[in-house]
Amino acid sequence: MKHRLIFIMLVLLAFGCKEETSKVVESEIVSIDIIFDDYYKFKDRINPIEATKGGNYEYNDYIANYISDDYQKDLIENYTHFLKVLTEFDSSGLSEADLLSMKVMQWDCEVKLEGLNNDIVTMASPIYNLPSFELMPLFQIQSLHLYVAQLAAGGSVQPFKTVEDYDNWLKRVDDYLSFLDTSISMMKEGMSKNIVLPTVLTHKMIPQLDEFILNPVNEHLFYKPILSMPESINEEDRTRISADYSTMIINKLKPKYTEFKQFLVNEYLPVCRETSGIGALPNGQETYNYLIKLHTTTNMTADEIHELGKSEVARILVEMEAAKNKIGFEGDIKAFFEFVRNSPEQMPFNDPQQVIDNFNSIKERINMTLNQVFELKPKADFVVRRTEAFREASASAEYVPGTKDASRAGIFYVPIPDVEKYNKFTAEALFLHEAIPGHHYQLSLQQENTELPEFLHPESMGVFVEGWALYAESLGTELGLYKDPIQYFGMLSMEMHRAIRLVVDTGIHSKGWTREEAIQYSLDNEADSEESVIAEIERYMATPGQALSYKIGQLKIRELRTKAESKLGDTFSITEFHNQVLNSGSLPLVLLEEKIDNWIKTQLQ
Repeated sequence: MKHRLIFIMLVLLAFGCKEETSKVVESEIVSIDIIFDDYYKFKDRINPIEATKGGNYEYNDYIANYISDDYQKDLIENYTHFLKVLTEFDSSGLSEADLLSMKVMQWDCEVKLEGLNNDIVTMASPIYNLPSFELMPLFQIQSLHLYVAQLAAGGSVQPFKTVEDYDNWLKRVDDYLSFLDTSISMMKEGMSKNIVLPTVLTHKMIPQLDEFILNPVNEHLFYKPILSMPESINEEDRTRISADYSTMIINKLKPKYTEFKQFLVNEYLPVCRETSGIGALPNGQETYNYLIKLHTTTNMTADEIHELGKSEVARILVEMEAAKNKIGFEGDIKAFFEFVRNSPEQMPFNDPQQVIDNFNSIKERINMTLNQVFELKPKADFVVRRTEAFREASASAEYVPGTKDASRAGIFYVPIPDVEKYNKFTAEALFLHEAIPGHHYQLSLQQENTELPEFLHPESMGVFVEGWALYAESLGTELGLYKDPIQYFGMLSMEMHRAIRLVVDTGIHSKGWTREEAIQYSLDNEADSEESVIAEIERYMATPGQALSYKIGQLKIRELRTKAESKLGDTFSITEFHNQVLNSGSLPLVLLEEKIDNWIKTQLQ
C-alpha cells in the first residue's frame, strides 16, 4: 500500500468545451495516484491537441487559446496549486518509481511557472509542448498555423473516421480562427512594445499563407478529408459534411488567412527587426537565460554552453579529418565538405519514393541486430512519410508518435523539397535519430509503459528526448550500420551539426551574432548544403534555446554510460543500462543522473 495522506485540496474540473476559467471543488486526496491523475487531466485540458496526439479524444473539437490572458492566468493558478499539493504531501512511504515521478511533476510545475511569469514566454504551446511567445505567437516553423494544417490534411493525429470526427474538426477550426484573431491582437501589442519577429522570418510566413488563400476548394488542404471520407458514412451525411467543409474554407478560412496576410504585409513587416536574436528584445537576455534552463534542465550559462560548443566542434573536426583520410580524399576538410555536398553518388534519387524506400531498407537491416543492444522494444510500429508540400521548404526531418494503444502508427516525416538534390550521406544516422532506436523507440516505450503515471506518457522533455536520439546515432556501429565510410562521416556530420548549434544558438541570442555570421560559421564547419543551413539558422532564430537540448542531453547520457562502464567493469550490461535510461519516461538531466547513480550503487552491492 502506498503511503496515504488525508487533506483537502482543490481538484480541477475539465473545461466546458471552450471555457477558459476553471471551476474548483473540495475533494479528499488519499494517494499520490490521485494527484498524478489530476495532473494528467489538467495537462490534457490545457493542451487538447497533445491530448489528441496521445489518444485521448475528449477534446478533439477544441483548440486552446493559449496566448490569451485568461488562459495564462488559469495556468498560473493551477501550477501554483499543484506545487502546493506536492510540497504538503508526505512522500516518505512512496516507492522509488513514484518518488521519481513526483520529482518530475514538481520540476515541471516550477519551470512552467517561471515561464508564465516571464513577459515574453507563455507555457502551453501545442507544438511538441514547446514554449510559445505571447507577443510573437506565429512564425515560419513549429508554429500553430503549420501544425493545424497537418491536422487538417488527415493522415496525422486528428481522426477522420466518423461523422462526429468530421464535425469535431469544424469546431476545432472555429477555435483556431479565434486564435488567429488573438494572435493579430497580441502581435499588435508586441509592435507597441518593440517585441517583434525578425524581418526574414516574417517574409518566410507569407508564402505559407498563400497556400491556403489561393488554392480552390477541391484542391485545398483543408478539403482533403472530404476526398477520403470513409464509405461507412451515409450519403446524406456525406453531402452535408462536404457542404460544411466548402463553406468553412470559402467563408471562414480564406478570409481569415487573407486578413492575416494583409496584416503581416501592410502593418507588421514594416516594423519587424533586423536583429536575429531574442537578446535584442526588451527583457530578451533574461528570457534567453530562462529558455536555456527550460531546454537543458541545467543551470548552465550561455557563455558556458558557447565555449562547450566550440570545444565539441574542435574535437569532432579531428574525427572528421581522420574519417576523410580513411575515405582517401585528397584536400582539406572544407574541400571535403563541398565534395560531400555536391557528390552525384550521394544524390542518386529521381523519385521521392526512392528516398522513402532507402529509409525502409535501413529499418530491415537494423531489426537483425537490435537484440544485442536493447531488451526493451515497443509494440508500436511507424511509417516513413514525405513532409507535406506546404511546410516542406522550411521543415526538418521529424517524428510524430503514434497512439498509446498502437492503433495509429508513428510517423517519420522526411522533407524532400527537391528529390534530385536530396543527399543521402546522413541517411543511417538520421534513421537512428528519428526512428530506431531514437524517437520512435523512446517515445513509444514511454507511452506503452504501464508503470508510469498517465501524465508522463505524453511528456516530451526535449533535453532527454533529443539527447537520447542524438546518443542513438552513436550506436550505429554497435547495430551493424556505418559500414560505408561515407555514412560514418554522415554520423559525425550529424553530431557536428548539434555541436554547432551550441555555438550559433548562444551566438545569435546572447552574443549578438547576425543571421549571416551564424550561417557562415555553420558552412565552415559542416557538410550540410547552404539551403539546409539557412533553414536551420532561421529555425534557431524562431525557437531560442531549443536547439541546445540535443547536444547537452547526449553528452549527459554518454557521460553516465562511461561512468557506469568504469564503475561496473565486466558486470556492465549495455541492455540493462539502456533499460534504466528508457524505463522512467522523459526526465530532467539532474533526475536522470540521480537514477543512474542509484542503479550503479545497487549493482555494486
